[in-house]
Amino acid sequence: MTSRDRRDEHVAANGKRHRSRRPTETELRAVIEPLAKIERLPTSAGEREAAFVIADLLRDLGAADAVVEEEPAYASYARPIGTLTAIATVAGLLAGRSRVGATLAATAALIGVADDISYRGQYARRALGGRRRSAYNVVASVGDPDAPRTLVLTAHHDAAPTGAVFDERAARWFATRYPHLLDKVNENPPMWWPVLAGPALVALGSAAGSKTLRRAGIGLSALSTAAFTQIGRSRAVPGANDNLSGVAVLIALAKTLREQPLDGVRVLLVSAGAEEALQEGIRGFARRHFPELDRERTWFLNLDTVGSGNLVLLEAEGPLRMEPYDVPFNNLISECATRNDIAVLTGLRSRSSTDGVVPNRYGYPTATLVSIDDQKLIPHYHLHTDLPENLDYTCVADACALAEATARALADPRSNP
Repeated sequence: MTSRDRRDEHVAANGKRHRSRRPTETELRAVIEPLAKIERLPTSAGEREAAFVIADLLRDLGAADAVVEEEPAYASYARPIGTLTAIATVAGLLAGRSRVGATLAATAALIGVADDISYRGQYARRALGGRRRSAYNVVASVGDPDAPRTLVLTAHHDAAPTGAVFDERAARWFATRYPHLLDKVNENPPMWWPVLAGPALVALGSAAGSKTLRRAGIGLSALSTAAFTQIGRSRAVPGANDNLSGVAVLIALAKTLREQPLDGVRVLLVSAGAEEALQEGIRGFARRHFPELDRERTWFLNLDTVGSGNLVLLEAEGPLRMEPYDVPFNNLISECATRNDIAVLTGLRSRSSTDGVVPNRYGYPTATLVSIDDQKLIPHYHLHTDLPENLDYTCVADACALAEATARALADPRSNP
């Protein structure tokens, strides 16, 4: 069954009640296509240019307070993590001289990688990430400025570099060869685990005097170093799905709320920069704005890569440890989807990371809306084929309608997510 078939089946089962506005493909393309032409690596001049374009669009749609906020940020995860895996490689090669030294160096590299990708202290990034630059966040408000409740819609406008590790042919082959296994899959492959396994095996092999383990660790660490070196030197992909699709939702909602005003909830529209450097931009937003956002009256809905064909409301997310999203808020969004004839998959988890992890960890009720295709993959993920013509615009329009429905549900004082 295709994504469109499922959508039609969902509508037939629930009746045709289209209460939220679905923007047209032309309207969505008008936002996505010009921005996709801008090369938008994290903290780059292109990211800055895109931020000001988005702010201008929001102001034209009535969000007069739309601003671009500059936040200190590192440009990439590739440099610090690639340096750590290189340290593990060298430690393994020199273990014959000092097993203790190799064990300590590889262990330090392992801890550094785990710390960096799980958004803890990120000490290695500070030491090895080079000079801090600037991420550019766009922040605007629509809806009821005096409302007791706030919904923060987040997306990101920077684009990822590419690399051979993102080649999707092996995953496509597996999904095509073993389609019966797809129903059993509820999370994507843990891409960070092999990166961690390299230093771990070097440390374990050095400590135990096992050449087999150490050589395996050297091989994995060397491959990781090569992969991160390539990523660090790559140009940005167009990023139409990841994540101009999310940005288009923010713009569409601003237009909707200008034409059909909303009372009872203030809506913050946040397009963050440097998400592809592992959430650098939204971390800056957190430092600046979280002190003024009441955890009891603020909800976050993160929109990331919503043009793949099938919307997904993530149950949990995390590259190492799965961190669950807020169940009552997810339930409210699911109810909104049902009332508005929007097909949304649930029960799925992600081994990647999006901007939603940051407010979720700070204790805000948070939900993250993503999408997958009929093979449970993200098509063109971090590839130069992530172009506007490869988007499922019906899926993006559904995300727009669901974001609006969620805002209107929170505006109802009887709702208690």
